[in-house]
Amino acid sequence: MTTRIAVTKDALELIQQLQEKHGDLMFYQAGGCCEGTQPQCFEKGGFFPRMNDAMIGLVAGFEFWIDRDLFEYWKYSHFTLDVLEGFGPGGFSLETPLGKTFKIHYRLFTEDELKNLTPVIRNQ
Repeated sequence: MTTRIAVTKDALELIQQLQEKHGDLMFYQAGGCCEGTQPQCFEKGGFFPRMNDAMIGLVAGFEFWIDRDLFEYWKYSHFTLDVLEGFGPGGFSLETPLGKTFKIHYRLFTEDELKNLTPVIRNQ
């Protein structure tokens, strides 16, 4: 099966640091406007996905949710979670006080990858 999301080494190290401090985590990427387009990291249960938002996979064992409209736009793309130095638009994300910002890199799936994609879970 082809996974829909991967994580860089730097992002994985930050996730481990955040887990040690906050416990179980979750990620949510909104569709833009007021929420921004950077992925947000919360304590598990600190954010509630909306109906029909898509859980595209696990990052270091933690759910990664996508806004339903954003998913429709990017459903043929692979996501890679990375981290940058500095503050992004997501001031509520757990990495912000550390002077870091999670970032997504996108690429289109190949035709072979599209045939074997892992299923998406929709919030009901």
